[in-house]
Amino acid sequence: MTISTLDLFKVGIGPSSSHTTGPMRAGLAFARDLRTLGLSARVAHLDIRLYGSLAATGIGHATDLAVVGGLLGHDPATVDPDQFEAYVAAVRLDGVLRLDDAVEVPFDWRRDLRMVPVALARHPNALRLTARDGDGQVLHRNTYFSIGGGFIIDANREREAGDHPAADTPVPYPYTSAAELLALCRRHDLSMAEIVLANEAALRPESDTRTALATVWRAMQACVTRGLHREGILPGGLNTPRRAAALRRRLEDAARQQSDVVSRTLSEMDWVNLYALAVNEENASGGRVVTAPTNGAAGIIPAVLHFYARNQPGMQQADVDTFLFTASAIGGLCKRNASISGAEVGCQGEVGVACAMAAAGLAALLGGTPEQIENAAEIGLEHNLGLTCDPVGGLVQVPCIERNAIASMKAINAARMALHGDGRHLVSLDQAIRTLRETGRDMLSKYKETSLGGLAVSVVEC
Repeated sequence: MTISTLDLFKVGIGPSSSHTTGPMRAGLAFARDLRTLGLSARVAHLDIRLYGSLAATGIGHATDLAVVGGLLGHDPATVDPDQFEAYVAAVRLDGVLRLDDAVEVPFDWRRDLRMVPVALARHPNALRLTARDGDGQVLHRNTYFSIGGGFIIDANREREAGDHPAADTPVPYPYTSAAELLALCRRHDLSMAEIVLANEAALRPESDTRTALATVWRAMQACVTRGLHREGILPGGLNTPRRAAALRRRLEDAARQQSDVVSRTLSEMDWVNLYALAVNEENASGGRVVTAPTNGAAGIIPAVLHFYARNQPGMQQADVDTFLFTASAIGGLCKRNASISGAEVGCQGEVGVACAMAAAGLAALLGGTPEQIENAAEIGLEHNLGLTCDPVGGLVQVPCIERNAIASMKAINAARMALHGDGRHLVSLDQAIRTLRETGRDMLSKYKETSLGGLAVSVVEC
């Protein structure tokens, strides 16, 4: 199975790729299936059931809003995040859901959308959608599993549903492990980014891929810019204040006064933190973000890329492409051989994987060999192993926002450490990924995006 770079980096909305983007895509897929099957006009009743982690933290992650938005015909990649809640609020107020923006179906929010606090066997993030006719007979039913990063599995078709059907397409350089990837790089004298680009070229024209990555980078930049200037309290009831705008002003003031090396060095660290905070505050408010590889970890790769751009004024889009291609090689291995779902393996699969991806991308831009890049990714992942997903109040705010800032610094440090070596190291990336998978299996479910353990119960909500 080939995992496309464009599947790992998707433009969407916050606050969660698995709990918001995935369910919205599932609702949209269900609505489109009804249209394709010629059943839309016969639908008289819709039934939504959210299971497992989607039920446990769905309200805080806007899962209920997302799946209804998808049924309305909205795509997370294109919906206006500033208008989205208004679209959905009209359904709750009027008691009518305009299915696929075409057919009006009566909809009682409390009756027709239910949270079921049990997990289905296949994955802890599951939702089941049912359409019935006026006699109560089932017209169409499907179960979707939101497996992290906005990826969804369509149970009726027994495959992932996505915009880039890469799974069945032969590629010139297939690999299923980091060891195989390194062997390909050595055998063909190619970088990781060149290997990934060649595989992407089997899926679509190279120009299309590069155009899409330019769109991704612009979305990341726009997200940072918005986050740097917006103030106020984040939604959800925790009364979490936005901090990025005030920090930006302090850093800009300090830059005009700094004279010693220590102050300038520490300031660079502050800017990395700032970029991550800006993105994740936007994500927490339901803004436009890039899944990288998840929304909960969406600030790490943009923060590291902005750090590089800040210190390399001549950075080109080709540099961004190299970073993202290299990062996607690592992210694809983690998704294939472990998971990027917080509900499945904890935050080590989100922040940990994003840290590894960013470390690899930065090491590539700094001239690292494939072996040094693999080492950077391993360091980034290894030092996030065991990280739990325990969001306070079921919101992607505490500890998620600061966690992205800390992991961004880890990624930079991991790249620097790897580049000071020759690529030889004791623990391989494949071993770290295997440990990620096994640790996730051993982790109690209360620490995996259910808000039933850890900080989620240690912090008293006010």
